[in-house]
Amino acid sequence: MLEDLYTALEQGHAVDQQWVEQAIQIVEERERFPETRADRPSAVESVLRTPLRILYPRTPRQADYLRTLATSDLTFAIGPAGTGKTFLAVAAAVTQWLEGRVARIILTRPAVEAGERLGFLPGDLQAKVDPYLRPLYDALHAMLGPEKVERMLLRHELEIAPLAYMRGRTLEEAFIILDEAQNTTTEQMKMFLTRFGEGSRVAVSGDITQIDLPRGQPSGLVQAARILQNLSGVAFVRFTHRDVIRHPLVRKIVQAYEQSGQSGKASRKTLSGKTDH
Repeated sequence: MLEDLYTALEQGHAVDQQWVEQAIQIVEERERFPETRADRPSAVESVLRTPLRILYPRTPRQADYLRTLATSDLTFAIGPAGTGKTFLAVAAAVTQWLEGRVARIILTRPAVEAGERLGFLPGDLQAKVDPYLRPLYDALHAMLGPEKVERMLLRHELEIAPLAYMRGRTLEEAFIILDEAQNTTTEQMKMFLTRFGEGSRVAVSGDITQIDLPRGQPSGLVQAARILQNLSGVAFVRFTHRDVIRHPLVRKIVQAYEQSGQSGKASRKTLSGKTDH
């Protein structure tokens, strides 16, 4: 662990307290789960350099994720909030665009409440769905800066739009990211997955424990994970509470919810006579 930290310092990275704590966590995880020792790239080997940020994986699974984003045409990232699913995908997209491997970046999210519940808000449709797209802007601004992002938007090298805007298009030579994919319907997910064309790379991220679709409406992400899990050329990276990189308390909160999941289902079954899905 110390050798990895010193190597990072020698390469000019700012090894802060969070990086050290995460390195300790990785060591502890490998002690508890010996199978994670083999063939795990280190954080230093998976660094992404953007104009404003140097990004590195904080956990072995994040390192696997970056390696998969660089080699797979279609990557699904499933797991709780705070694991870097979207932020690292945006970083990979920016890196590949800077290297000339793709001609543009397309970021999209389903606006599940862009109908009646947002109808009272002022402004046009774009103003109504902007709150759903703001996290994508924030990630890009952190890596490229607001001025660079605006120039890319004007030159059509960058597009940030609700998922509905993808219908009927063929997206070639692009890095395409679908965020909050757990809130897609089956039809929306199928539509999205059939949009990308020659030279494109796709990342789909979501948290299947935070589905905001109406009760009884199947999640397109859940169904895609079941239907495509054994399909050649499709990669899945599954994150857990051990990959949460926000405040340490967030990791504990996610872990507590994961542990209470089964007991919660059992309680609902006792109360209602059936299990909720």
